[in-house]
Amino acid sequence: MRTSRTRRTSAPRARLLAAAGVTLAALALTACNDGTGVKDEGASKPTTPTASAASGTGSASEGAASGGSAESDAGTTSGSGTGRSTAAASGGGTGSGSGKAASSAGRSGTSAPQASVSSVLCNGSNTAVTAQQVSRPLNHMLITVKNTGSKTCNLTYYPVLRFDEMQWVPSAIESSRPQAVTTLAPGESGYAGVLLAAADGSGDGGTTGHRLTVNFQGSTPNSSGGAAATPSLPAKGVYYDSSLAVTYWQSSMDDALAY
Repeated sequence: MRTSRTRRTSAPRARLLAAAGVTLAALALTACNDGTGVKDEGASKPTTPTASAASGTGSASEGAASGGSAESDAGTTSGSGTGRSTAAASGGGTGSGSGKAASSAGRSGTSAPQASVSSVLCNGSNTAVTAQQVSRPLNHMLITVKNTGSKTCNLTYYPVLRFDEMQWVPSAIESSRPQAVTTLAPGESGYAGVLLAAADGSGDGGTTGHRLTVNFQGSTPNSSGGAAATPSLPAKGVYYDSSLAVTYWQSSMDDALAY
């Protein structure tokens, strides 16, 4: 009787233990299927593959980027860059440059040729030259040159004077040098003052000249500017001594006689 009871008692206990085991298994499964646990476990497992994939993708991206940059740089250098440079050189650059050059050439073309064609040296062939003694200042003579030609002419430096067969050249008064070349339009006159003799009589070798030759200088000092002029002198002649000197060409009569 005890044995059967014991067996009967053991059987229910076994079933209870089995049921408890099932319950514990169910609880364990329930705990494993918890949302946080699944997320943690699910997030932890793909971490390495995802990182690897990301790093792989990054490497590929970097490679593509570097390769793309190289190709882009190569393309820019050999293709786009050259194209832009060529376009700039043959198109915009040349066009704007040509336009400016053309406009400059157009502006200069209207003035420079006219200046070079219309401006010549003043000399005995295109001017009328007179020589006249003046009362003030003492012992002075005024040389007047009038442009009788059809073109503007330039009076360069100072006149080179020679009385009769004089063997020396009168000096120039350097303080009379103008800031610019005296230029005469057709019909205009230029002037030069001549100191004939020292007012205090300090000059020597005084003599009277009856013929005067006025020589014109060229574009460089002491070069020939063309035909000379021989203005008439008073019948009694003109007295001069070693003080003989001449001013640079002036555009004003008063300036010519101020020395």
